[in-house]
Amino acid sequence: MAAYGSALQALGDPTRLAVFERIVARPRAVGELAAELPVTRPAVSQHLKVLKDAGLVIDRADGARRIYQLNPAGVEAIRDWLDGFWDEALAAYKRAAEAGEDRQ
Repeated sequence: MAAYGSALQALGDPTRLAVFERIVARPRAVGELAAELPVTRPAVSQHLKVLKDAGLVIDRADGARRIYQLNPAGVEAIRDWLDGFWDEALAAYKRAAEAGEDRQ
């Protein structure tokens, strides 16, 4: 599966999306995320593992805990994929507009 595919699949879970959105706002530890969400610390850890495996977050040690933060490269893969659709849509719009002008 392409990088954007696993990232989109990871974000398809509502709880995981909520975890990701909090990490986008600022780096956080598992305990902090669990305190903000209606899920347990082990559940948050599992969601973070999926996000990390999808390349959307990275972590670093801070004493005995791990701090999770956004992985810009993972988000860039999604953006590049979406930009490809945007470029195709604009090109198709241009072709349609030019074809309409030719008919007039």
